[in-house]
Amino acid sequence: MPKPKNRPASGPTTTPVSRPKNWPTNSLRVRLLLWLVLPMTVFIAAAGLITRGNAWRTANLLQDDALLSAARVMAGDIGWEGNDLSASVSPSAIEILRTPHRDQVFFRVQEIGGPIIAGTSDFPQHIPETSPQWYDAQVGGTPIRAVSLIREMYDAGATRRVIVSVGRTLHERDAMVAALWRPQMFYFAAIVTVAVVLVCVALTLELRPLTRLARGLPQRVRTSSVRIDVEPLRSELRPIVSAFNECLDIIERQTAMQRRFVADAAHQLRTPLTLLGTQLQYARRQQDPALLHETLKAMHQSNRSLVGLTNQLLTLAQAEAADYTQFEGVSVDMRAVATGVIEQLALLAQRRRVEIVATLAEYAEVMGNEQLLSVLVFNLVDNAIRYSPEGGAVMVTLAVTAGLVTLSVADEGAGIAHELRDKVFEPFFRASTQPGSGLGLAIVREIARAHRAEVKLENGAQGRGTMAVVQFAPA
Repeated sequence: MPKPKNRPASGPTTTPVSRPKNWPTNSLRVRLLLWLVLPMTVFIAAAGLITRGNAWRTANLLQDDALLSAARVMAGDIGWEGNDLSASVSPSAIEILRTPHRDQVFFRVQEIGGPIIAGTSDFPQHIPETSPQWYDAQVGGTPIRAVSLIREMYDAGATRRVIVSVGRTLHERDAMVAALWRPQMFYFAAIVTVAVVLVCVALTLELRPLTRLARGLPQRVRTSSVRIDVEPLRSELRPIVSAFNECLDIIERQTAMQRRFVADAAHQLRTPLTLLGTQLQYARRQQDPALLHETLKAMHQSNRSLVGLTNQLLTLAQAEAADYTQFEGVSVDMRAVATGVIEQLALLAQRRRVEIVATLAEYAEVMGNEQLLSVLVFNLVDNAIRYSPEGGAVMVTLAVTAGLVTLSVADEGAGIAHELRDKVFEPFFRASTQPGSGLGLAIVREIARAHRAEVKLENGAQGRGTMAVVQFAPA
């Protein structure tokens, strides 16, 4: 016997919110902090290198001055003992170089080309090109800093040159560098730490409006309007919130338009469907072939009206969803479109005894969708024919002026009152008792909007009838 499968427990389930893998970098607080810390880190690193270099130069300068002072004191202690030179190094010379870091002091006094007068023989001595001259050396593997200077001694018209060299280990210098450099780096690190703390606190305080906004939006959606007051917000947040409010306005208008359209469409479809159902029931009860034939003929007419209304609704939906960015690079010859529409409606005009007078420019191209533009011209010419009296005329004009393509369709009918010219572009609005769905001009307006064109109604020639004018941008 197969085991029963485990079924999930019934009841509401909660879906965990997935956090993106790179969520720390998505945080505005973290990103602003990084933009502050990274430049400050680079600045402090550069400042630390500069400070360390300055500390080295300062310590070397002080050490070199002390070595030179000691060497000059020792050079002053050189004297004559008969025909020989001697040097009695005074304690003050050694005292100048004494440090609390127990640095070793080395010196050597020697006549150039002669014997050592004083000092140690293993202390390296350089003959300076210019006196004094500082140099780095080693004594017993220990690095030292040293200076050499030359003193000339005169005796009985003869000149004898003596080199005085003094050196010291580097403990004092290294300690001085650390004393000058490390406190500065500590101060820099403290400044960065304090800056980071202050920025974190400031960001937390300044981002509170966004936090309150995020928490308050769900309550606004459930209770009242979602519009957000921009007055209490910071100036940087106002453009964002204003754009958000504008988007909400657009969405609300489109939603209201769609609801109204669906309601109107349902109302318009209900009537022919109800009529068709009534006719169908009547036909089922008829025994007389003549009455049945008339009923079927009426049903056929109702079906044609229903199909026409449905096609117009689909065309209107297609026009409303159209986006002119999809038409970039597609050039449409409006002369060919207008000619084709006039040929299609020539029979209808002939039946209604209406003459179509066309004045079409040779070159009139626009960017757009040829099928939708054909529907636009068809609806305008069809309306003009239907609303023109018998024996009247419909003028179709296609002109190009200053690079703008203008299509105008004028009739000789009763015209449309000025206060109703905006309303006739709304779906299902009808300004007369003529048969129709009230979608023709609504479709024209949506197609014109999709093609960045402007459509308006004006008085016809000599104040008679109505003229629809559509102005396109050039191709």
